[in-house]
Amino acid sequence: MALKDLDPLLHSQLRLGVMSLLMSVESAEFTFLKEKTNSTAGNLSVQLDKLSEAGYITIEKTFKGKKPLTTCKITKHGLKAFEEYVNALKQYIGK
Repeated sequence: MALKDLDPLLHSQLRLGVMSLLMSVESAEFTFLKEKTNSTAGNLSVQLDKLSEAGYITIEKTFKGKKPLTTCKITKHGLKAFEEYVNALKQYIGK
């Protein structure tokens, strides 16, 4: 049986970390994701844009008082892509 290709978009450590975090919450604020992934704001922003462009997450920009608030949610498409990635990874490790 041929092994499935791993989704290159999810193979990035930071993007995979973001997707893993979003799997277990309804939504997450940018600051939460930044803290949990130990990334810089600039790098996280770029990676979130890539996930958003692929339709894996939605990004909502609002304000909390006078402060900007960025909230991310995983989409059904992103959920499916993540599950397929995990299943493909299991094939590689023989589980």
